[in-house]
Amino acid sequence: MTKWIFGALLVIASAAGGFWVSADKDMKALISHLPTDANVLFWSVEQRDAAFRTMDRIPILAKANIIAKGDKVYPLPQGTPLTIATDVDAYMKAQRTAGLVIIHDGKVRMEKYGLNFGAEGKWTSFSVAKSFTSTLVGAAIKDGYIKSIDDKVSAYIPDLKGSAYDDVTIEQLLTMTSGVKWNEDYEDPKSDVALFNTHKAENGMDVTVSYMRKLPREAPAGTKWVYKTGETNLIGVLVSSATKKTLSAYLSEKLWAPFGMEQDASWLLGATGHEISGCCIQASTRDYARFGVFMLGGAKVNGASILPDNWIAPATSKQADIGMPGKGYGYQYWTNDDGSYAAQGIFGQGIFIDPKRNLVIASNSNWTKATDPNTVGVQREAFYKAVQAAVDAEAKTGAK
Repeated sequence: MTKWIFGALLVIASAAGGFWVSADKDMKALISHLPTDANVLFWSVEQRDAAFRTMDRIPILAKANIIAKGDKVYPLPQGTPLTIATDVDAYMKAQRTAGLVIIHDGKVRMEKYGLNFGAEGKWTSFSVAKSFTSTLVGAAIKDGYIKSIDDKVSAYIPDLKGSAYDDVTIEQLLTMTSGVKWNEDYEDPKSDVALFNTHKAENGMDVTVSYMRKLPREAPAGTKWVYKTGETNLIGVLVSSATKKTLSAYLSEKLWAPFGMEQDASWLLGATGHEISGCCIQASTRDYARFGVFMLGGAKVNGASILPDNWIAPATSKQADIGMPGKGYGYQYWTNDDGSYAAQGIFGQGIFIDPKRNLVIASNSNWTKATDPNTVGVQREAFYKAVQAAVDAEAKTGAK
């Protein structure tokens, strides 16, 4: 019964005087395709098309904090169009891509949009946010709020004392090697990733902490990699606890404003008021691309890195074996043995970063399934390689 409340309230709102007339095209699309379930994993493709660009404008679904931009904008000058040996339009159609921005040597070599989306819009990040969250851990260490990634998580989140997380380090959370049992099956309504979003928190406790502290251990800490969105949410609670700041405010302070993001972004909040740090930043595709440029440049703001000197190399290289040749997992980044790495989110969100080629590929999409490595996943990997090949071909001829 309660799953219809969201739709019913928006219907009422749409009937209010002048609402439909004043609503922009994105809100009108949302009202025409109202989600009827609080869990995004079980929305239809049409509902996701409408909602992914308006997640922070649906307070009935979730409230959001603003990630404030600054007074300056980091420039993204236009470069010559990149010639790629693939049909980009067909690729975007197959991927159901909303935004694609390719930056090489600091210049925009390709920028294309689909699904009636554009450069002025903001699209949800899903797990791309994990890489932003891990960056805030590094910033908090540099700022002295966190002593070391070797610290126990429970030293910063006391409610985890006595749980399976009591002997887990910050580094083990970052690399998802806690050894705590977790199910990340996006199509199983009884999986942890589905259930923890609707968990009712214990009194006075963060909702993620309340859920995660009850999970059992399945392997010794540090010995087994399992992808766990809930653990990134714990990292967010840890950073907020250590800094005494919201993640949105800290991200704005350290990166979003001083580096020069073009638009305000936002970060959805969980039931107990913390940002959902394993998910749910809303930003423009160009600003996601700027984050890639920020990382390529050594995470520097005004000439100085916001991260410890020894942070980026381990964060973006294999720290955990994920059972796939040539690939691994760093500090909330998917890594490749060629030195490239990526922030990735379900339904086709991604920031691919290739330091050797000074290359960033940012994309936002709405795949028909949350994840499908054997179809759209393979297509995306092939596209990345085609872009790399195009850059390499230019380097050989000297054309750019």
